[in-house]
Amino acid sequence: MADAQDEDKDADEDGKKKGSKAVLLLGLAIGFIGAGGGFYAAYSGYIPSGTNPDDGRFEAKEHQAGDMPDVRFVPVEPIVVQLRVDGQDRHLRFRAQLEVPTEFEGDVTRFLPRITDVINGYLRALDYTDISDAAALVRIRGHILRRIKAVIGQGRVNDLLIVEFAVI
Repeated sequence: MADAQDEDKDADEDGKKKGSKAVLLLGLAIGFIGAGGGFYAAYSGYIPSGTNPDDGRFEAKEHQAGDMPDVRFVPVEPIVVQLRVDGQDRHLRFRAQLEVPTEFEGDVTRFLPRITDVINGYLRALDYTDISDAAALVRIRGHILRRIKAVIGQGRVNDLLIVEFAVI
């Protein structure tokens, strides 16, 4: 009787071992198929990566004289804010211009005091550590532009061009 139980036990262990190997092989097969499909989708352009220089999105376009956008540049008054750097008082000098579609130049000019206030409030909240890294200017520009668009409305300001950004 003990021999019959040992045979059943061996059969169960062999069955479990065979089953676990099958699950492992099935998982590996699904993984390889998924990896291959992902590679194919990325390589063929079904998943945009934004780094493929061969697609036409990154080619420079030649502009004709009439192709230039109809914009104006509205200067923002220079702003100087105080920064505390290593126990010393330093100052951040900021000058910028707003790229504005021609039809909205009057609206933006009329709201310049409000725009200056928004920029001033944002710059005063900055710490020296906020402006010391390499990507700071890009980040700050994006934050200020988003605040300006919230004040003036979408579509009235295309871009913010930072003319001067210096710690003095």
